[in-house]
Formats: sequence, structure tokens, C-alpha cells
Amino acid sequence: MSKSSQRSPFGWSNRGGNTVTVIEAPIARSYRRRATIAFWVTLGVVGLLAGTVASHYLHPIVGALLGVVLGALLGAVVFALIVAWPVLRVFWHWLPEIVLGLVAVYGWNMVMQSTPLWGSLLVVALVVGLPAAIGPVRRRVMAWAWCLVVRHRLRLCFAAFIATNRHGSLPLILPAKPTPAGERVWVWLRPGLSLRDLEQDGQVQKLAVACWANEVRVMRASRKYAALIRIDITRREPLAHKVVSPLPDYVPTDIPANAPTSPGMPSVGLDLPDVPDESVTTTADTPRPRKPRNTHTTTESPNGFDPSDYA
Repeated sequence: MSKSSQRSPFGWSNRGGNTVTVIEAPIARSYRRRATIAFWVTLGVVGLLAGTVASHYLHPIVGALLGVVLGALLGAVVFALIVAWPVLRVFWHWLPEIVLGLVAVYGWNMVMQSTPLWGSLLVVALVVGLPAAIGPVRRRVMAWAWCLVVRHRLRLCFAAFIATNRHGSLPLILPAKPTPAGERVWVWLRPGLSLRDLEQDGQVQKLAVACWANEVRVMRASRKYAALIRIDITRREPLAHKVVSPLPDYVPTDIPANAPTSPGMPSVGLDLPDVPDESVTTTADTPRPRKPRNTHTTTESPNGFDPSDYA
């Protein structure tokens, strides 16, 4: 006798009986409670306002019924959005991969329908082979691929923070872009997390470990919104490598050593005919000039120390 499939909210179970869920059951229940409250609040507020406005143009009973219908419709929309938000957030996190998959599948179908097999293989070889063969293009593609990986690694790390602290909700991972040192990701924090929470207790090091990076820096990305932060992920040190500059190639090699650096500037070796050359020689018998004593009267200290002796 086959086992009945045990379904959980937004999930399913496999043949072994282990449940595979997209959204955890406590999270789904929490969002259902929020959606129910939002539905009744929307129904009451919108129904009252719409019924009041409609009563001026229609019969009061018809206006009240119209307000209730409009409130119920708008409340149902709000209820559906709140309940589906965890699933929509998952789609948002995987949106680049979904778009790339759709482009690859439908693009391959279009190429197969418009060209013969050898033409389709040639197009695929050019699209895949040329970026892999050209170094700058290959590195650029790999940099964007790391941006996709980093977004998922940050999401898993934030999920671990929230599971440990038992407060807050998952932040919204915004787009990422490559930088010369690594990647830069923008994150919108949800209630329960702040920039100070990420800076203390070694959370930044945990982010670096989760992203397989050397260093992670977290800072505010907006002066107006504290929830919008920027995460800079460092994988390499671009300033540590040797930078080839073309400037030495523009320096002439036939310039003498004492030539002026620019027109109108004197050379290093100065020739001033109006100034006589005087050589200063000192011998052992030449007395060394002494500094003049300080003629100001000073008050002698009680222990006999006179500061004028050291002037």
C-alpha cells in the first residue's frame, strides 16, 4: 500500500517520506496571520470610505453594499500578496538564474527552428567558445557569475544569523555588481537587523567565510535610509600587482643630467657671476664664535641655578 503524500505549506514530500519545503511551516503560518489581519483591516477601512462616498451618489444601502464589495476585493488582493510574499521573495532571489534559463531554452529553440543543425551548433560554439577563448571577456563573465553566487551565499548567511538570534526577518538581497577587488552587493535590512548587529560579534568575518572571500566591509549606502546597506566583498588586491605605465616611454633619453626640467627654469648647477666665490675654512686655532649672553636680568633661583648661563 503506497504512502499518502504528506504536503506542507508551499512544499511536498518525496518517496522516502522526507518533506522538502520551499517555505518553512512557521513562516507560512506567520504570513497567513498577517494576511488575515490585513484583509479585515483593508475591508473595514476601504469599505467604510467607499460606502460613504458611494452613498452621496447612490442609495445608502446600495452604497454600503458597493463599499463592502470594493473593500473585500482590495482586501483579497492584499491577502494574496502577503501570503505569496515568501514565494515571491524566492523568485526574486533566483530571478537572474530564471531569466538566463528562459533565454537559453527559448533562444535554443528559436535557433533550432530558424537554422539547420550545423548552423545551430556553430552559433552555440561562437556564443560559448568566443567568451571562453578571449581573456578579458572570460574574466568579465566570471565576475558576473560570482555576483550571482554571492547573492545566494549572503542569503544563507543572513538566514543563519536570524535562526541563531531568533528575531528579525530575512533581508532583501538587491542587485550586485563586480568591482576590481571583488563584488559589491546592496541589501535592504528588515526589522530586527541593523548595521551595528553586522559589525559586532564577528558577523563580518562570518560573511567573509560564507562568501569564500578574503575580507568583507559593511557600510551604509544611503544617508536617508538606515536599512539600505552596502557590502563590499574583497577577493583580491588590485593595487598589489605591478601596474605597467606608458609614461617612461615618453621621457627622452638624450637630455643631459643638468638640463632644466622646463623652459624658463634654471638648471641644477647655478652659475651666478655677480656673487663672489668665498671658501670658508676653519682650523683648529680659529676660535669658535660664542653666542652673546642674554643681557636681560633674570631672577636667580634659590638653589643657585642661573638660566642665562645656558643661553
